[in-house]
Amino acid sequence: MTVVATNGTRLNVHVTGDGPPLVMLHGWPHTGRLWQPVLPLLTDRTIIAPDLRGLGDSAPAAGGFDAGTGAADIIGLLDALGIDSAEVAAIDAAVPTAFLLGARHPERITRLVLMEGTLPGGFASPPWWFGFHAVPGLAETVVAGHEAAYLDFFLKSGSYRGVPADIREAFVRAYTGPDRLRRGFGYYRVAAQNAALVRDAGRLTVPTLALGGSVVGDRLPRQLVPIADDLSGELLDRCAHLVPIDRPDALAARLQPS
Repeated sequence: MTVVATNGTRLNVHVTGDGPPLVMLHGWPHTGRLWQPVLPLLTDRTIIAPDLRGLGDSAPAAGGFDAGTGAADIIGLLDALGIDSAEVAAIDAAVPTAFLLGARHPERITRLVLMEGTLPGGFASPPWWFGFHAVPGLAETVVAGHEAAYLDFFLKSGSYRGVPADIREAFVRAYTGPDRLRRGFGYYRVAAQNAALVRDAGRLTVPTLALGGSVVGDRLPRQLVPIADDLSGELLDRCAHLVPIDRPDALAARLQPS
């Protein structure tokens, strides 16, 4: 692992391989370990897989969980690593950050692969946990002391194959304790801010692939159709929410250098 200073914080980053750069951004309740099953299948790429701001082994953060700050974190990470341009793959809560990277920095982002996430407003009626997580101070107070059971609810329902024990344990460690929980829930507490950032970002011009499993499905490509110039969408079979765990083979095939 490498610790990289960027945009006023320090990110724990897994950097491996040799080839066209690919940045991989996890969601909640994950860390960069989410990508572990697919990494051995991407030997022809330079993989850059950070723990997002405030999460996992990255430095604690009091704020900055919005997609705009996240995009600036990744541009700073590329600068620190001496990388001019890269593809970006993102899942779940990282999708708005990846969208802003492509919309704001098309000269730096060569392609987006967005999976099992939506832009703010993507659900006509958001799942119950969106509101629960968004209330400052509530979710971390209720969940503290029950982290493993709470996270297992999402991990078990989010995977067709089941989450490997070592990855599951890494996720539980990353979100155990009120402070770590608060930082994770912080990504839900910026929904209104993210909605404004996406609305003001303009069109998405970089090539974009939207991958869906059985949880989010085709919501993201339907959102992107009016604002994306070069969009393709695909649904994966035998796949729930955690695409890298359920279908590492299919994901790797779609992330090979062109």
